[in-house]
Amino acid sequence: MMSQTTPSSRRLDRPATRGTRVRGTRQAEALVAVLGTLSGFHSAQEIHAELRRRGERVGLTTVYRHLQVLSEDEAVDAIRDENGETLYRRCVTGSHHHHVTCRSCGRSVEVEGKDVERWAERVAAEAGFVDLDHTVEIFGVCPGCASSRT
Repeated sequence: MMSQTTPSSRRLDRPATRGTRVRGTRQAEALVAVLGTLSGFHSAQEIHAELRRRGERVGLTTVYRHLQVLSEDEAVDAIRDENGETLYRRCVTGSHHHHVTCRSCGRSVEVEGKDVERWAERVAAEAGFVDLDHTVEIFGVCPGCASSRT
């Protein structure tokens, strides 16, 4: 399954400022604070629920908009799960990477994909494409879940 993965080259505590982008609003700051405390990937709905649990008055549409901007600005990782839902988390790696995500528990591990990078460059070049970008997500069963199945 293909999905968007973005490295974090921006700090989450400096909201983006392009156009109608995330600005230093109370809602943006609250969202950044929540992302800093959550571990793993979470849906926009889960992040919204956590904001509400903390007493923040922010709409779900605002959460989606801010998450999209943070993803585009490479301040958060965004992946699609097996059902196609986009999940977000604060990125822990500042370089381009991919994720291997457990289908059972949702645990996600960042991995380098030098072979994937070379393959993508070769395929694009063979098709005559330049200015390459790609997204890749890998799903499987983590060691913990695999051992509990046996």
